[in-house]
Formats: sequence, structure tokens, C-alpha cells
Amino acid sequence: MAEQERAEIGGADFFARLDGLVASAELVIDRPRDSRHPRVPEAVYPVDYGYLDGTTGGDGDGVDVFAGDASEAGVVGVFLTADPVKRDVEVKILLNCSAQEVEQVHRLLNGVLEIGGLLVPRR
Repeated sequence: MAEQERAEIGGADFFARLDGLVASAELVIDRPRDSRHPRVPEAVYPVDYGYLDGTTGGDGDGVDVFAGDASEAGVVGVFLTADPVKRDVEVKILLNCSAQEVEQVHRLLNGVLEIGGLLVPRR
């Protein structure tokens, strides 16, 4: 099997697992759309932001989720972030986000919060 084919199969499995995780956990929104980041006041959330209750992300808290308005879109991708201040790396799920909302989140992560934001889209 070619390397690209293995990556695509692994990617499908990864996103299927994320679908299951999202379906089995309650989404808690602790930073609604248009609210400000607690430590970076110039950072305004373009979509709802929260976490999956009962899960554990890279920072020890619940798995982070950006939730948009494209209802029924499901998990459309993830952002991989690296925060030099907190000294952590995380996966942030993009749930029900339109292409425009994904771009807005990308600008927030890279341009304002400066924690990277490598998009891994669902194919």
C-alpha cells in the first residue's frame, strides 16, 4: 500500500474516532462567540469555544472545540497548536464550522493568539 493511501485511511479512522468522541460527550461552551479571551483581551472568539466534558486534551483539561453555525456539518477538521507561553501542544476540534468560520478561527490562532494553527481538514 502506498504511503499516501495509508495516510488517507488513517485520516478517515482518526476522524471517525473524533465523531465518536463528540457524539459521546457533552459540549460545554465557556467562551461564546464574540467574547474576549481572558488573558488576551484583543482576541475575540469568532465562533463558540469550549470543550468536551469528560475528555482530556493536551493541557490536561477537556478537549477543545470551536463550534460554528454550519449545523449538521459535524467535525470538519482540527487545528494543531503549539503555545510557547503555556509550553503545550493541543488538538482543537472544528465542529459545524463553515469554510469562512474555519478561516476566522485560523486568523485568531495565528494572527492574534500566536499559538500556531495548522489546519488538518477532513477529506
